[in-house]
Amino acid sequence: MLSLNREYTKMEYDTSFQLCKLCFPNDKIKYDFNNPDSFRMLMTQLLPVLMMRHRRVPRAKWQDHVTPTGKHWIEHAPDNTGRVRPPAIGYQLTFHNSLCGMAVTQGNPAQVVNIGLGVKQLKVEPRGTTVPVYFESLSHKLTQLEIENINPKNPDEIVLKRLCMILALKESYIKAIGQPIGFDLSRLEFDVPNRQATGDGNALVGWEFRVFTAKLGVARGTILKQEEYECVCAYYRGNTETNFIFHQTPQELENWVQFINIDQLMAVSSKLAA
Repeated sequence: MLSLNREYTKMEYDTSFQLCKLCFPNDKIKYDFNNPDSFRMLMTQLLPVLMMRHRRVPRAKWQDHVTPTGKHWIEHAPDNTGRVRPPAIGYQLTFHNSLCGMAVTQGNPAQVVNIGLGVKQLKVEPRGTTVPVYFESLSHKLTQLEIENINPKNPDEIVLKRLCMILALKESYIKAIGQPIGFDLSRLEFDVPNRQATGDGNALVGWEFRVFTAKLGVARGTILKQEEYECVCAYYRGNTETNFIFHQTPQELENWVQFINIDQLMAVSSKLAA
């Protein structure tokens, strides 16, 4: 997970833009320095390059494949040593406000693409909206059971957290299966208290959902603001269960999630295209 912990500079934007063009020459990338979403996209796009660099695999030694539904997986280029190639790596990218993320798994290509990442900031939109009004505006994405589990009569902070968790769960699943934007989220139901999930009334058997919270300190000018995000990684394991895993302590989380920021990525930017 990459925290956009401060405002970006033109040099950082230009560096990221040139790296993305170099590392992904077939992608059509528009230069748009004044658009924060453009910088978010560039930084997120560099996460698989950074991951492979950490594995000491230069960009020329791996290929980025895309399925017809837009799911990405990485294949190591063959070498002359005769060694068995490492397993394929599936990944899914997403960004939301100050948080960019990548979910990763490895195995055979047919399986590793079944991974998705959902991220939802604990924040009402537009600014100034009350939590009850915000909840009502998104209730069409929920089932009646989900509405009852959230319980709008709860304190605002509980309603917002439960709402964002369910929306992140749904987002992680539709991204894992490669569904397009506009998918009717009310077709999915996540009964979190009973650890059950269904789609069109059918149990989502074989799926694992890892749920965690990301807390960031983000500089906006001279002001440091705290932001909180509900995050979910969905992955199809193909077993006979639907599994929910909640990472509730920093110790649990650090064994599974790595956090970096703009400065850390920029510090190694000169090595990414090598």
